[in-house]
Amino acid sequence: MLSIKIYILTKGEDDPDLCTAEKLIRRGLAYRITRLTEIPQCSIVLNPYAKTYTKFSDRDYIVRCGLTAIDVSWKGSTNVLKSLKHGMQRVLPLLIAANPINYGKPFKLSTAEAIAAALYITNFKDLAAKILSQFKWGYHFIELNRERLELYSRVNTDEEMEKIQLELFGINQEYLKGKNRLINLLHNIISPDIENNNGEDE
Repeated sequence: MLSIKIYILTKGEDDPDLCTAEKLIRRGLAYRITRLTEIPQCSIVLNPYAKTYTKFSDRDYIVRCGLTAIDVSWKGSTNVLKSLKHGMQRVLPLLIAANPINYGKPFKLSTAEAIAAALYITNFKDLAAKILSQFKWGYHFIELNRERLELYSRVNTDEEMEKIQLELFGINQEYLKGKNRLINLLHNIISPDIENNNGEDE
């Protein structure tokens, strides 16, 4: 039995031999759910359209109600994600993918990488490592993002998270004019690519 419950909302739409979510479920590291109503109300839900970041303070929610990832075809799902009310919606701060399909790209995390990132940020580092150990490229995700993850794990507010990301990625504050917050810019960047967000690979 997992001490921290990890839920993955999935319809089984991807090739089970290539999908990181399916691999975690098969190995008993995550529970499959198939309906939005199955998401525990105080679970942290990783949603690219959330209006607040995953932060260390979410740790208590994860202990009580678990962590939920959404692994479904994004085609036609944008409106659902934007209006999702089940659970506590969170977006991950900027990280770089290590999965072979989207290596080196920001935002393009596999489901396993997203789960591991949220766990690392909330100081479940051993469980994050266990999740990633199921994939031959998994440990490299931590190495590629270690400085970012360590800094993100010390943040308590969205304002701090935005400031750290601007510094880490050299984003000029002037670039955000008219968008107010970096998180709004991320939503705009994610939208065109969200149909191809399943960067899954062994």
